[in-house]
Amino acid sequence: MPAQSGREKAYAFLKETVLTDPDMQGKFLTEQEIADRIGISRTPIREALLLLAAEDLVQLVPKRGAHIAPLSGREITELMELRGIVERHAAERTIEAGTVPVAKLTELLERQRELMGPEQAKEFIAVDHLFHATMIAAVGNELLNRHYDGLRSRQIRAGVVALYTQTGRQEEVLGEHRAILDAVASGDPEAARTAISAHLESTLKVLLAG
Repeated sequence: MPAQSGREKAYAFLKETVLTDPDMQGKFLTEQEIADRIGISRTPIREALLLLAAEDLVQLVPKRGAHIAPLSGREITELMELRGIVERHAAERTIEAGTVPVAKLTELLERQRELMGPEQAKEFIAVDHLFHATMIAAVGNELLNRHYDGLRSRQIRAGVVALYTQTGRQEEVLGEHRAILDAVASGDPEAARTAISAHLESTLKVLLAG
């Protein structure tokens, strides 16, 4: 693989590490701060921030820097609505085609079970996204994969916040994922739709309450 450019390195660092840090929500970042943290010049950082601003993940404020605005109630609601449409579709299509990745989903659920505790919240949520993304990938629609992957940063931000907001949320997530896995493994599309909807509704409730 070719080496990452400075812009790509800064973009990946900001999107995967900074934006998903619960302590960074609502804070301002300066180009110099980021440059000091990852050891590259400010120009590629400026380019990376422009890309993130175009995705509406940060707001660039003159003289103050990049503002990491917490996800609004509307953004969270829209995210869950969009996820529901895509995830229910994927469950139906994979059941219909007989391509449900049962072994991989089971393995990811076991990995999540090993990541209990607030200090592992971010990794828990990264595996959470992978659980859902694995189901999407099993449909075999590359455009759908890219579309879902575009939700990843917001999804991880929302998920981490939900875990920090409600004690015991990790156990609930495991139970909800188990219900989804059981439904798709048994080939029951109605049960799968119900389990996915229940999972997203409970996540939405936690986030809006927080």
